[in-house]
Amino acid sequence: MQPIIAVKGLTKTYTMGTTKVHALRGVDLDIQANEYLALMGPSGSGKSTLMNLLGCLDTPTSGEYWLNSTNVSTMDDDELAEVRNKEIGFVFQTFNLLPRLSALENVALPLVYAGQSKSARLDRAREVLTEVGLGDRVDHKPNELSGGQRQRVAIARALVNRPSIILADEPTGNLDTKTSIEIMGIFERIHEMGNTVILVTHEPDIAEHCHRMVRLRDGEVEVDQRNENIVKASDPTHRYNQE
Repeated sequence: MQPIIAVKGLTKTYTMGTTKVHALRGVDLDIQANEYLALMGPSGSGKSTLMNLLGCLDTPTSGEYWLNSTNVSTMDDDELAEVRNKEIGFVFQTFNLLPRLSALENVALPLVYAGQSKSARLDRAREVLTEVGLGDRVDHKPNELSGGQRQRVAIARALVNRPSIILADEPTGNLDTKTSIEIMGIFERIHEMGNTVILVTHEPDIAEHCHRMVRLRDGEVEVDQRNENIVKASDPTHRYNQE
């Protein structure tokens, strides 16, 4: 089966003054559709650099990155932006919500770039907010929501374009333990619905929810293994978790 993501000999070198920093040193990685993968590693391991490349936010120094059988490693910024909008939903540790917009407007924003009508945008945004348990909070601004609720808004925004891949960067980093478990429950449902989920984390207990673990060290893949001890999270407010 053709992987949804195929990375071959990927390198990334940054020049900082007179110093060259080799962030990635020839990474090979295949990810199948509907995998649930944790990307791990200590600070400076290259995991953030690899995440940026997988998310089409940056281009490699050398090597190839194939996404859905398309070589995106040689694309320019405009082409990468189009791929991002169609294929990838992002969830960040800091939520990245616009403070003056309601939850509904924040979630609908990516659909503006997709050229959808206002009514279609808001209908779809309301649908996804309901899916993540926030159907009764659509008119709230980010400062009127808890940290967990804000992360749910961010997840809904990532899902609104129906991307094939969800890329989450430390999505529980600013949340307490109970809320983190609830958020991981949502990612489980997203995976069960057929999405490929790539979760960047340095927390082993969060990575234990994923089905596969890839650990980087010094810009190289150190460990790539199946997770035999998958932790099941629960999210009682999520409609996909109801019988």
